[in-house]
Amino acid sequence: MGEIICIVGPTASGKTKLSIALARAMGAEIISFDSMQIYRHMDIGTAKPTPEERLAAPHHMLDFLDPKEAYSVGRYVQEADACLQGILSRGKPVILVGGTGLYIDSLMAGRSFAPTPASGRREELTALADAEGIEAVLAQLRLVDPEAAQTLHPSNRKRIIRAMEVYLETGKTITAHNAETKALPPKYQPLWIGLDFEDRNALYARINRRVEAMFAQGLASEVQALLDAGVPERATSLQAIGYKEILAALRSGAPAETAREEIALRSRRYAKRQLTWFRRNRAVSWLQVDRYANFDTLFNEIWQIRLDSTSKS
Repeated sequence: MGEIICIVGPTASGKTKLSIALARAMGAEIISFDSMQIYRHMDIGTAKPTPEERLAAPHHMLDFLDPKEAYSVGRYVQEADACLQGILSRGKPVILVGGTGLYIDSLMAGRSFAPTPASGRREELTALADAEGIEAVLAQLRLVDPEAAQTLHPSNRKRIIRAMEVYLETGKTITAHNAETKALPPKYQPLWIGLDFEDRNALYARINRRVEAMFAQGLASEVQALLDAGVPERATSLQAIGYKEILAALRSGAPAETAREEIALRSRRYAKRQLTWFRRNRAVSWLQVDRYANFDTLFNEIWQIRLDSTSKS
């Protein structure tokens, strides 16, 4: 199997810059595992690679979905895996980069997902939740899959409906399905590279600067353009950090700029959750970005890790 490198880490840690530098040096192609960069017309708030950056190497799983559409990890695995296999079949290395842990873990594991046929059951469960509250669906789930019901918070409406839908469609609980898929050996064994910061405040300062840059680039106008194009406020795409906070400001009659600090705060909290997720993976080689004098020294260290990994395989 060809060479696969996964670059993980919190938002604003420099993953995009590293992926492009590695792709140039290796002649690789890049696959994104970011659950919001999949949407068209959402460039600023998702920190999508610029057109100039994308000229450095072929990029995949970016800019292909209308913001009005919903998406799922199951669909991502199916489409990204076909993309990955296509690159490997051309004899090219693959670099995967992003911040959505569930996407990359599921893809590398080769995890399968319960089918979602258009039977109308999801719509029925959604209607029940709308009419009686999500607790009505959660009560049904407790009867058939108490383990899933125990782990799902009532605020996680989407996953509660999905868990109940899986049981109604397949006769098998989502707990049983997940246990079966996790028991299988992983489909891929990539080299995992993680970017972090020894000084957490250094990361937070980068996040704050990124938020400032987003506003300077026109984030508020990007959000307004999505609304003007008819994207519903409840669309999955508009629940992304940066978009949701500006929507709340606009809804209250406040200027979009008043959401600036809230966006920075939620981005910092998101970075902590990302690190918690990725640190569960013991295969990740972590590098503290702020320990290196410059990007070149960081890159050289990663290149050596790559060479050592290749020589062992």
